[in-house]
Amino acid sequence: MANLSELDLQNLRHLIGGYDVTHCKMKEYASCASDTQVKQFFEKGAKSAMENKNALMKFLQ
Repeated sequence: MANLSELDLQNLRHLIGGYDVTHCKMKEYASCASDTQVKQFFEKGAKSAMENKNALMKFLQ
């Protein structure tokens, strides 16, 4: 792990948590959608949020 300050770690935690919440919400919205295009839109958003979360998690390894 790189030398991260406490503030950097707090910011990462905040961003990771935000992407996690976004992923969960988008998955829920997708599961409730009846229109195919709307469902795909939310699934794409959920996937993007998870990719961003995983990219940020790499800073903690």
